[in-house]
Amino acid sequence: MEELIDFIQGNPDPRELKRALAVQMVMQNYIYSDIGKILGVSVGFVNKWKYIFVEQGITGLLLKHKGSKGYLNCVQRSCVIEWLKHKNYWHLAELKEYIEDTFGVVFESNQSYYELFKQASISWKKTQKKNPNKDPELVGGKKTEIIAWLDAHQRKIVSGEMVVLFEDECHLLWGDICGYVWGNTSERIEVPVRNEKQRQTYFGALYYYTQEFLIKPYEKGNSQCARAFLEYLLTQYPKSRITLIWDGASYHRSAEIREYLNLVNKGLAQDEWKITCIRFAPNAPEQNPVEDIWLQAKKFVREFYHLCNSFTSVKRLFKLVTHHQIFNFQKIFMYDSFSRMI
Repeated sequence: MEELIDFIQGNPDPRELKRALAVQMVMQNYIYSDIGKILGVSVGFVNKWKYIFVEQGITGLLLKHKGSKGYLNCVQRSCVIEWLKHKNYWHLAELKEYIEDTFGVVFESNQSYYELFKQASISWKKTQKKNPNKDPELVGGKKTEIIAWLDAHQRKIVSGEMVVLFEDECHLLWGDICGYVWGNTSERIEVPVRNEKQRQTYFGALYYYTQEFLIKPYEKGNSQCARAFLEYLLTQYPKSRITLIWDGASYHRSAEIREYLNLVNKGLAQDEWKITCIRFAPNAPEQNPVEDIWLQAKKFVREFYHLCNSFTSVKRLFKLVTHHQIFNFQKIFMYDSFSRMI
């Protein structure tokens, strides 16, 4: 350990220093993933240099190639691309380490490494959330059930006797305005955000047949606001029966909502209810086309960040976009019967 500390304090090459620091942090019982975040390296990098240090000591941490060349020949390039294709996870630091250790090459610009990623069909992308509790079979069955229900009520939907609405809520944060945009390479793009957690909740309903979208702001997502939105929908379609297709959020299933539905539908046969609710399968928000509306609206706001100097202007632009439908509704066509109606 003392030899390692002396080496670190001896101002070694930055690449050697990173290897030594990774080993030191392992010996200090840091968690490997934490080491990776601190040093900007992969867990594999940490593992590799720990074992090399155990077997070879300080000598193993030293650079093997002094005065590295700055290019790969065709055979070497093909070898790197094949190596990348056979991996499940990718890190820039690990790619640099592999190329230098294997071929003695250090590129002057990161762009050369990015080009190798591109040739291996690996791109920089945002990770997507996936609920491990999602049941694909249940989701597929529910979709089939909803399509069958829509087909069975097609005449009433087309005539306007029945209004079918996809419903969802969105919690817009001031911090949502930040994202990927085009800008000058040499300049930071800064957006005024005083409180990134400041939020506004919206309830939205997409009319299945006409694609009209209704949106209302509320204080939060709860039973009281959900009831207020149902009351609002009744005022918008006073002569029609409403069928609401939404998720199983707790406040959609609350005693307050059940009591309200019982009150609205009191004395009516089931096929005459003023409001009928159908739930999507659980743990699969991608079933709901309103989710796409929220995502596209937030994307639009990020792209036009320069119009937003306050959270009030963020909200105004978000509502304007959703109200005027400045994007295409595509996911609604997953419910096949709709395409046969228009």
